[in-house]
Amino acid sequence: MKQVLLASPRGYCAGVDRAVRAVETALQRHGAPVYVRKQIVHNTHVVRRLERLGAIFVDEVGEVPPGAVTVFSAHGVSPAVHEAAAERSLRTIDATCPLVTKVHREAVRAAARGDQILLIGHHGHEEVEGTSGEAPTDTIVVDGPDAVADLEVRDPARVTWLSQTTLSVTETEQTVRLLRERFPQLSDPPSDDICYATQNRQEAVAALAARAELVLVVGSANSSNSVRLVEVALEAGAPAAYLVEDATVVDPAWLDGVRTAGVTSGASVSEDLVEQVLGLLAGHGFGDVHELRTVEENLSFAPPRELRS
Repeated sequence: MKQVLLASPRGYCAGVDRAVRAVETALQRHGAPVYVRKQIVHNTHVVRRLERLGAIFVDEVGEVPPGAVTVFSAHGVSPAVHEAAAERSLRTIDATCPLVTKVHREAVRAAARGDQILLIGHHGHEEVEGTSGEAPTDTIVVDGPDAVADLEVRDPARVTWLSQTTLSVTETEQTVRLLRERFPQLSDPPSDDICYATQNRQEAVAALAARAELVLVVGSANSSNSVRLVEVALEAGAPAAYLVEDATVVDPAWLDGVRTAGVTSGASVSEDLVEQVLGLLAGHGFGDVHELRTVEENLSFAPPRELRS
């Protein structure tokens, strides 16, 4: 009998839910259009749905008409972006995930005490750009373990590490270990920077990988946490794992000889996309679905300050 193991938790995390609702609420209160700097979350389907509701996505605030309602994405923005928005008199709604805001504050405090910040993350990622912007002259982006050997710092006794919230837990730990070997006086952040939802989903997919011959991760290619789930599944022993935007890109050839297929999703994926993948699998004989639950998530965040009434 062919079966599906469905990992839980999956789908929207609290930060994504808060950001998506912020755009929806802004549209309800102010009407279309509402402008959004960058993708509100890294999921193509979410962005397209919000576009149909009247959201307009832009790369920079300079593209927004003066005075317009503008939402900042869940990944956060630098102080320079806030200043540019103020210069255009934009009515801004900051939908930055509170866990990302926490890292921003840690960066400000580290720079204020004279530390240089070693920010573990991916060059060009919006979250990394936003955090770096809090202390641009005091921050070095460390893009994984391979970047550690060539680092040059002002004072090896005054360095603090921080991280992008959506990284692989294992790779981040490896990077920190290498940093500490080079800089024994390296300071830690007050608390773990990796998002709880990222950690939970990585643990869930690792458990899934131990029992499934194929793992399908529903998510977009520009979603860092979704890409990591595929990597974690393969590292945990899954014979095959693929990132799929939706059910239409699942190759039936992947299912040949598979008795147990695992399904999970990134933290910015709506549940209906997962249901579509399950429906496709059912059409290929995988009608027996069992939920593999590793942890309960019940965290929620208040709406952005600008939307509280």
